Amino acid sequence: MKDYRILLFYKYIPITDAASFAAEHLQYAKELGIKGRILIADEGINGTLSGTVEQTERYMADMRRNPLFADLVFKIEESDSHAFKKLFVRHKQELVTLRYERKLDPVTEGGKRLNPKQFHDYMQRDDVIILDGRSGYEYDLGHFRGAIRPDLEAFREFPSWIRENMSEHKNKPILTYCTGGIRCEMLTAVLLNEGFQDVFQLDGGIVTYGQDPEVQGKGFDGNCYVFDERISVRINQTNEHLIVGKCHHCGQSTDRYINCADDSCHHQHLCCDECLTTRNGYCSAECERHDQEHTLPAKAVATK
Repeated sequence: MKDYRILLFYKYIPITDAASFAAEHLQYAKELGIKGRILIADEGINGTLSGTVEQTERYMADMRRNPLFADLVFKIEESDSHAFKKLFVRHKQELVTLRYERKLDPVTEGGKRLNPKQFHDYMQRDDVIILDGRSGYEYDLGHFRGAIRPDLEAFREFPSWIRENMSEHKNKPILTYCTGGIRCEMLTAVLLNEGFQDVFQLDGGIVTYGQDPEVQGKGFDGNCYVFDERISVRINQTNEHLIVGKCHHCGQSTDRYINCADDSCHHQHLCCDECLTTRNGYCSAECERHDQEHTLPAKAVATK
């Protein structure tokens, strides 16, 4: 057992005075010493955090003592250290920013849930459509074999993207998946509201699929993008594991995401070992020139 853990969790549940709850939860999390990102809205909670085994055990026990979260499901991963540098607990209008034309309740309006084995079996069928419920840059690092890549930058773009790209599939079974499950809860509700009939979601998301002892991540190519310091996590534990990410510069296979070294850009992009050295961590020659133009004068002043 490693010294630290990473917890991934969410629950759609009405929270009275969510803003006050968020403020109290921030103070509690600070005192406990955990780090991570926790979002709280009137519709529920969504979080990823890291801490020692003792801290995470305490957090799970304390949360489950609250009647609202007595059945809260935690996805647990071992870690050598903290997966976050800071702690953020924030009150948000929505757990997943959608801004849909009407308020959807994913608990009552979402798609049917499939466990990892059921999801794997469904993927073998010829009549199903597999839809990635994440952003394009997440898909580029890794995805389920045969899945459709959504050409979007933010989740709120999904409704219009679905209308423009998915109408021909309304009579087919639709399988959706995302990192931990929360986006697919809402995405399946959108699909059903848009007239799709046979809609399914991977219960627990990619993370649960990778931890399942029976499927062992089979059928997931590449790595899973995660929103912490790790960035890239292996899911397929079988000998079928592949690297599908392509270097932003040369197209060589890679599973490393980096931020552009230019502080005014910080564009996150896939970068192989060779280009990391030759490109000096920049996403483009323009960014490297811009950074040099703005940092060299400052460095010159500092040395006087």
